[in-house]
Amino acid sequence: MLRIGAVVLQVADTTRSGEFWSRALGFELGANPDFLVPPAPSDGVRLHLDESDRTHLDLWTDSPREQAAEVERLVGLGATRVEWDYPQDADFVVLADPVGTLFCVIDTSR
Repeated sequence: MLRIGAVVLQVADTTRSGEFWSRALGFELGANPDFLVPPAPSDGVRLHLDESDRTHLDLWTDSPREQAAEVERLVGLGATRVEWDYPQDADFVVLADPVGTLFCVIDTSR
């Protein structure tokens, strides 16, 4: 089942932004302080702070098979595959919606 796992927010300073957003949303700093999680992680979407990545959605799947099926479903709905410099062990696929907004489909089983 495809779900929003995280919103990646481009910020100028992850430390200052993390302090603000954790207090504003009542989120906790994760093991990596750039990853903010709701008090009950199963209750909401994570907020990932990043100084270099664009703001985008991370959509999560539970297996490679589910990821492949969801990518094909989304392409069938009008998404397009984006040329990307993927690391060798990439757990994500970058797509663009019909107007060009980027998002990732991530296999969380890895």
